[in-house]
Amino acid sequence: MAKSRRSRTKAPRTDPIAKPVKTPSDPELAALRESRILPVLKGLKSPDAKSRTAAAAAVANIVTDTKCRKLLLREQVVHTVLTETLTDASIDSRAAGWEILRVLSQEEESDFCVHLFRLDILTAIEHAAKAIIETLTASEPAFAKLLKAQQRLVWDMTSSLISLIGALGVARDEILEAIVKNQTILRFLFRLVATDYMPHEVFEETLSCLMTLSEDCLLLGQALIDDQETRCYDELLKCAAKGGSRGVLACGVLHNMFASLQWLDHSPGKDGACDAVLVPNLCQALEQTAALGTGQPNGHEASDPAQIVQIALEILASIGTDLQNTLEKGNRPQLGAGKPAASEKWDGFGDDTDVMEVDGSDAAEDDDEDKEEEEEEEEDDNEFDNADLERVTGMDEDQSETEGLDDLPTLRELVHKAVPQLIRLANTVVDSDDAIAVQNYALAALNNIAWTVACIEFAGGENDNIFKAWAPAAKKIWTKTITPIIEADNADLKLATQVASLAWAVSRSLNGNTPASESQHRRFIALYQATKGIAVEPAQDGDAAQDPFQGVGIKCIGVLGCLARDPASLNVNREIGIFLMTLLGSPGTSPAELIEALNQVFEIYGDEELACDKEVFWKDGFLRHLEEVLPKLKIVAKGIDKRTAEELRVKADEAVLNLSRFIQYKKKHAPRS
Repeated sequence: MAKSRRSRTKAPRTDPIAKPVKTPSDPELAALRESRILPVLKGLKSPDAKSRTAAAAAVANIVTDTKCRKLLLREQVVHTVLTETLTDASIDSRAAGWEILRVLSQEEESDFCVHLFRLDILTAIEHAAKAIIETLTASEPAFAKLLKAQQRLVWDMTSSLISLIGALGVARDEILEAIVKNQTILRFLFRLVATDYMPHEVFEETLSCLMTLSEDCLLLGQALIDDQETRCYDELLKCAAKGGSRGVLACGVLHNMFASLQWLDHSPGKDGACDAVLVPNLCQALEQTAALGTGQPNGHEASDPAQIVQIALEILASIGTDLQNTLEKGNRPQLGAGKPAASEKWDGFGDDTDVMEVDGSDAAEDDDEDKEEEEEEEEDDNEFDNADLERVTGMDEDQSETEGLDDLPTLRELVHKAVPQLIRLANTVVDSDDAIAVQNYALAALNNIAWTVACIEFAGGENDNIFKAWAPAAKKIWTKTITPIIEADNADLKLATQVASLAWAVSRSLNGNTPASESQHRRFIALYQATKGIAVEPAQDGDAAQDPFQGVGIKCIGVLGCLARDPASLNVNREIGIFLMTLLGSPGTSPAELIEALNQVFEIYGDEELACDKEVFWKDGFLRHLEEVLPKLKIVAKGIDKRTAEELRVKADEAVLNLSRFIQYKKKHAPRS
């Protein structure tokens, strides 16, 4: 019988997961690898506990350097940390290991967090979190009796875990779902919120992590309510009421929670909770940080005041946006800018933003489309009346009785408490990067609130109580914020876009009662001309173009249309009307600008009872200009590819149809001489 062959080597088996690493071709990197990287990696695997701890601390220090970090990743440091450092008997080594992963998750792209998730990092986090909870809640020895150095290690590890959990949560939805379904990790976070002896910076990191995880996350919102062990929800409410940086972050978590649970003005949650309870706390925080850079919000806190202000403003901006959902879901149809029911004779639109369905075939059948439009025009020629025009201009007679701000506590708090603070911060002296950022965030919050109100229907006295509450605030926004910035001729395109958008919302909501001077409209004309030809910035992902209707030119046209409405003077109306007609006839006008300009013309000159109809529209020959625009607009509409710009094509087709019918209406209702 043959003998079995004995192994000729006594070398230990190599790690089947580890892969051989090639030496970098760059001499500098090769030298760095030999001098700094390989020694610390060798130390991580040393049999001596002190050497492992020292090596782990060294890696945590050098991993922030880009070159060292890339070399460490090439040498599979993550595998070493996961399999050896995090399981080390020494708490110092484990703390350093978590710090290494924290820094890597911050410095690398989100793919790194996905990689960690696939390596089952949540299980490791779960074990570490459980150990920390046991340490914090132990009675023997009590945490307070531990040495300061031991306590510091626990908090350092806690901080690393929180940061890593937050980074994992934003990397991918499936990771977020796995986190919020992990009861140990949630219990860890909730326990930290309920721990009053935690270092301030770690407490803030915990709140920041929860704010990140809770955005659009129903599971976490429900878990906060269901938690009976630490009563984290109650702790968040207490924290929010105290103000300061902690209060702002707690408000962020609660706002996300209210939004996910649909705790709205008309359907509040526990003890009447909705965003209305958060606005005063956020405004208080803004007051506490009035003097940026001169001190801390509360004397004992270490947070940057400017950063806290920015977070508070972001939350207020989000509340202003989410308030639109409250109005839409609150069974208050009179609050929306009404969209009329379809008519066999006329498929008009309710406001500037509504998209109406236009019959027509594909671009390959344009000739048939023209014939259909001509036939439709002939059929409607004798049926087009004033009711049809009201649909063009967004009128909606089916509105119910108005109600006041008592039914909309969040809007009430925003108008009475937030708007004054936002106006103050929007007028911050921009002498630093922090001040510029604060101004931008304040304008964004004002913009969101103003646009929410601008979507409320005020025509015919509807929602009069809301208008009476909003109008003084809106006029202050115009005089205290919009006017100073627009008069300053600032060259900042981002600022100009923000101000133009805010001006459009405010002027639209005031419906002709904007406190603009007789010459202020020229500033917006000049702004349009100064920014004409500037391409719309691409989306942040770089893959798609931004909405063509969001450019600064569109916003300027919208503002001008609102400033020209009755009771504007005939001189202002004429100047703006001529500008719009020139715009419509210019070959360089973009399709989106053509559409918006026409929408404004419909709004301004849709009522033949107004003085501007006879004195401007007819005396200045605007009808002839519109007739010349119609065939050109048809060509523009047909030139838009439905496959790449579907919304733009739909709105262009809508504009063609509406312009054709508008011309018919004006001919039928020409003034008698």
